[in-house]
Amino acid sequence: MQRNALPHQKIVYVCLNERENGACCAAKGSAAIHAALKEAVKARGLNRQVRVSRSGCMDRCGRGVNVLVFPDGIWYSEVSEGDIDTILEEVLKDIA
Repeated sequence: MQRNALPHQKIVYVCLNERENGACCAAKGSAAIHAALKEAVKARGLNRQVRVSRSGCMDRCGRGVNVLVFPDGIWYSEVSEGDIDTILEEVLKDIA
């Protein structure tokens, strides 16, 4: 086992969990939100500072789409594509 420093300043987790029955983030468009966040980070040239990653279930399916920002400990629920700029502003405000 190796112990390593985090390679990114921030990691943005987007729930892409998909269920056959019941509420889930995938059914609410989380794949599109994940893709849009990745593209926005890439367009700003911040791939080395910010990682947008897929997540499994965050156990808040009824409040999806769910997005978690690490290490900030910020949890966004009921995210839509219209929220992407606001989320990025929050994520990027203290990026060096």
